[in-house]
Amino acid sequence: MSTENLPQSPEPPRKPRVAVVFGGRSSEHGISMVTAGAVLAAIDRSAYDVLPIGITREGRWVLTADEPERMAITERRTPSVDQLAESTDGAVVLPVDPGNREVVYSEPGSVPKALGEVDVVFPVLHGPYGEDGTLQGLLELSGVPYVGSGVLASAVGQDKEYMKRVFVSFGLKVGPYEVIRPREWERDRPAARKRIVDFAADHGWPLFVKPARAGSSIGITKVEDLAGLDEAIEEARAHDPKILIEAALRGREIECGVLEFEDGPRASVPAEIPPPSSQAYYDFEAKYIDSTPGIVPAPLTPEETAEVRRLAVEAFEAASCEGLVRADFFLTEDGEFVINEINTMPGFTPISMYPQMWQASGVGYPELVDRLIKAALHRSTGLR
Repeated sequence: MSTENLPQSPEPPRKPRVAVVFGGRSSEHGISMVTAGAVLAAIDRSAYDVLPIGITREGRWVLTADEPERMAITERRTPSVDQLAESTDGAVVLPVDPGNREVVYSEPGSVPKALGEVDVVFPVLHGPYGEDGTLQGLLELSGVPYVGSGVLASAVGQDKEYMKRVFVSFGLKVGPYEVIRPREWERDRPAARKRIVDFAADHGWPLFVKPARAGSSIGITKVEDLAGLDEAIEEARAHDPKILIEAALRGREIECGVLEFEDGPRASVPAEIPPPSSQAYYDFEAKYIDSTPGIVPAPLTPEETAEVRRLAVEAFEAASCEGLVRADFFLTEDGEFVINEINTMPGFTPISMYPQMWQASGVGYPELVDRLIKAALHRSTGLR
């Protein structure tokens, strides 16, 4: 019996393909790897195809093993993309063509190999060259939807100076700060140093000296007096030629997560970061190596909880954010919330504060990852 005229079974629908992009050229390369491992482990493989793409410290895009368990901190060391790269010579190329989402893999001396279309990118990069609008700009040019904020909000969220300027323009309260730009320091160091000393005279010691466009508390020094200032400046400038000087704020550290729902952004229950027992402040070691636990939910009054949630959403809207944000505040001794910063791609492991706050708000980690992917799939690139 001939089967030529029999009806053919329809092809099963193709699952959306998610490219998880991680690593990168910033000093937060290793933390991005840890975040990527958690996201890769949480993505529902029955609903999505997954393509893990690592960016080396030198900026090369490579295929990596889909092995989330190898992306954890071990022996107090963060992982790197080179440890998981399938080839040291191959490179992944995302075409800058809105009509073509075909990812291509090439190796020297070989014919480029098509890896298939990518429907959405989950960029879990932290810091410059990834969280700062640069990768978002590339994806906009390519016409590929992605998780998280767009070019402007990502850039504002990365640059602590302009972030504060935006917040002030929207009526949010920020702490006292000064900015030393690269040309100021290079042309007239004594004048730049005097400006910092005058700032300390107005606001007191200690001061916090920070890279203006870094995260994870990398490059930050708590300076107790003039003697430690130059060393702190050089440490910050090793990560960013533009540095930020902040007055120390006395109070409690409170964080709040914001997640975009169909009807707009909503805030999670807040968390409190208690002072670490062994560090001078909540630094890189306390965050990622010693894993100082936060208190979720924060022990606040109902009025304080409502206020910080309101302010977190205001900060999200002020910077034109999308998808997700973690907003960090100080609750000062006089009962006022002062916003310190927002993170447009916050630490995202299951023990990170952002997922913990949403877990306490009724959104578990796998659901959180799924919500972000679905929201990105339904959002177009371009002006919106």
